[in-house]
Amino acid sequence: MFYRPEDGHGLPHNPFSAIVSPRPIGWISSRGGDGQDNLAPYSFFNAVAYTPPQVMFSSTSSKEDRGDTKDSVANIRETGVFCVNIVASAQRDGMNMSSGPWPREVDEFDKAGIARAECAEIACSRVADSPAALECRMTQIIPLAGKSNFMVLGEVVGVHIDDACLVDGQLDVTRYAPLARLGYRDYADVREVFSLKRPGE
Repeated sequence: MFYRPEDGHGLPHNPFSAIVSPRPIGWISSRGGDGQDNLAPYSFFNAVAYTPPQVMFSSTSSKEDRGDTKDSVANIRETGVFCVNIVASAQRDGMNMSSGPWPREVDEFDKAGIARAECAEIACSRVADSPAALECRMTQIIPLAGKSNFMVLGEVVGVHIDDACLVDGQLDVTRYAPLARLGYRDYADVREVFSLKRPGE
């Protein structure tokens, strides 16, 4: 089949996010200027540069109590910092609970029963038992085409790694099976890996 997005796809559900998959999940923790913590997962997330290390995530909807966006972007606008927590397969239920459309005064760490720890380089909470976490200073918030679409870019200024996930000096993702988002309501986790050498190596 072929379709133009502006004309619609004619299917029961939008296939776009199923086509662009799997996508890593950035479990974004942020803190508002009032000190209120927030935790929410975003599957429009990825690393975008090595030196300095930089990441991005995009928020694509809004809440009535946050105007043109949601809690994460609103908090980052106020404080300029956020933390990306990597989601292990075992954390799927807590991650899912934190995705709810809760009012701004709800602390998702408490709502989902998730232990928190303070970041080292920024004033923000992180998921204490996440296999890895990236403390970030926001560099840009870019409005995207469409209503309430914002891309947040950040420079990584601190990195936490669970020692149990390091094997012979390398991060072994099979130790925690990172959760990935597919299309619709589907997810996957990474339990098997293989290596390829580039030509010339």
